[in-house]
Amino acid sequence: MKRGRGQSAGLTGDMVLGAAMELVDRDGLAALTMRRLGSELGVEAMTIYHHVPNKDALLDGLVERLVVDASAPLSEEGTWQEALRGFAHAWLAALRAHPNVLPLVLTRPAVTTTNLDLMESVLHQLERAGFGLGRGLDVIYAVTGFVVGQAALSPVEADAQVDELAAAGLEGHPLLAEAARDSATQQVDRFDYALDAMLAGFQSVVD
Repeated sequence: MKRGRGQSAGLTGDMVLGAAMELVDRDGLAALTMRRLGSELGVEAMTIYHHVPNKDALLDGLVERLVVDASAPLSEEGTWQEALRGFAHAWLAALRAHPNVLPLVLTRPAVTTTNLDLMESVLHQLERAGFGLGRGLDVIYAVTGFVVGQAALSPVEADAQVDELAAAGLEGHPLLAEAARDSATQQVDRFDYALDAMLAGFQSVVD
């Protein structure tokens, strides 16, 4: 039974964000309204405002939950390459687990404490490796942008691109034809290949 206004029955901000994520995962961003979320939680819509101040904060909270999923503690013992590689894989997994939240990542800066803490930690490792702070921030944005772009293209779609190219009539394009055949047989992980190339390029800046 739906409870009255102000009756949260132990409701927490984390529970609100969890329900919002489940709703978006199931029905898409367009379905996320305070009224619908309240119905999911069994409370009046106004009760949610005891836990999130407004809709913008709710949307930022969804992005932050993805960052939390991708924020394994960064070891001081590891290299900056290992830290960024681990983050990139965790970030990709989080985005692919919640594809309906991807538009928020593309459109909202979501400058929250969790996001800032993660960036601060990565910047610390990059500074120790010899990067200037401004260049280190460029590295972070380059890697996160690359991952978001990869997440927008599912693994199945990425493989289909090569399959479609190989099946196309490529007479007059012998290099493309051979490249498509090689790519299909080698089955190289393009994400790791491109990520490693990026990290090697960043290393050249401080060598």
